[in-house]
Amino acid sequence: MRILLIEDDTVLGTAVRDQIAADGQSVDWVTRLDAAGDAVKSTSYDLILLDLMLPDGRGIGFLKALRARGDVTPVIILTALDQVSDRIEGLNAGADDYLVKPFDLAELSARIGSVARRYTGNPNPIITHGSLDIDLSSRSIHRDGKPVQLTAREWALFEAFLSRPGQLLSKAQLEEKLYAFDAEVESNTIEVHVSRLRKKLGAGVIETERGLGYRLGKP
Repeated sequence: MRILLIEDDTVLGTAVRDQIAADGQSVDWVTRLDAAGDAVKSTSYDLILLDLMLPDGRGIGFLKALRARGDVTPVIILTALDQVSDRIEGLNAGADDYLVKPFDLAELSARIGSVARRYTGNPNPIITHGSLDIDLSSRSIHRDGKPVQLTAREWALFEAFLSRPGQLLSKAQLEEKLYAFDAEVESNTIEVHVSRLRKKLGAGVIETERGLGYRLGKP
């Protein structure tokens, strides 16, 4: 997934950014609402993590403006405001979830996964695809009953296909899901990861449309 983090606390922002990266996801981190506005105009995000108190305004206004123009990107609020009224205001403004600081980073990862699954239309974390049994919550895969170990990047790439079954994804789209703005991406990175996934999960798990991209193979 490509995630936008809007957080001005550098200590917390660094911890959240590193947690998301360790999960194999791509994250762009901004500390102001004006920068966040520019980011959502230029990039298609899968999820937004939004602080409510920022140097140039309140996150609630940003969220309301996002929803007013029809943007349905999932939003999880991260804030020190812990009153019930604050939570109600955030949820009524269009937030999908709400985490009060300080929070456990493992819980944040679980919340991100849960919200993402709801938006792809399958809240069930257990998926069967041919000989593969996939647990999205524990990020584990068994092939013919035997566990398969994926790297964080391999998992993130495979998850991108699982969330869009049958949809053709271009190399550029896949790179955008895996890497942040400032990351250096080698020209054959996607090809290498796809090759490794095929070796681990089966040759037909990902299909290639030559010159166009890749899609999840049929079970």
